[in-house]
Amino acid sequence: MALRIIEHDSSAYRKMVELRDEILRRPLGLTFSEEDLAAERDDILIAAFEEERMVACCVLTPQNTASLRLRQMAVSKEAQGKGVGRAMIRFAETVARDHGYAKVTMHARASARGFYEKMGYTVSGPEFVEVTIPHYIMEKNLL
Repeated sequence: MALRIIEHDSSAYRKMVELRDEILRRPLGLTFSEEDLAAERDDILIAAFEEERMVACCVLTPQNTASLRLRQMAVSKEAQGKGVGRAMIRFAETVARDHGYAKVTMHARASARGFYEKMGYTVSGPEFVEVTIPHYIMEKNLL
């Protein structure tokens, strides 16, 4: 499996949007707007590939000089349960450190809370509803 940073508006980015739409958006009856995608132009976009097939992705959005937010983590149905998500998180944390960030935060779906806790993330606020489903703010210090 190859993990790498991809460019906005590239063919890999279009694959990323398709994967996120399939795994995260469509099941909730949601779609991406042009504004949603344009807002990602300055984000760090990460993807995992098996051969040329994208199997996972996430977005790292800077919040300030010390922290960034991990968003839109998606793993293809075929790759779920095979360690791909763990590899993505580790790679995202390495990229964050390499870019000088000390903390990763996220709005984690309640259904994924246990996964992120196993990866060292802690809940830092009460449950809330976002995009129609329960979430938690979670964070991890990288230093």
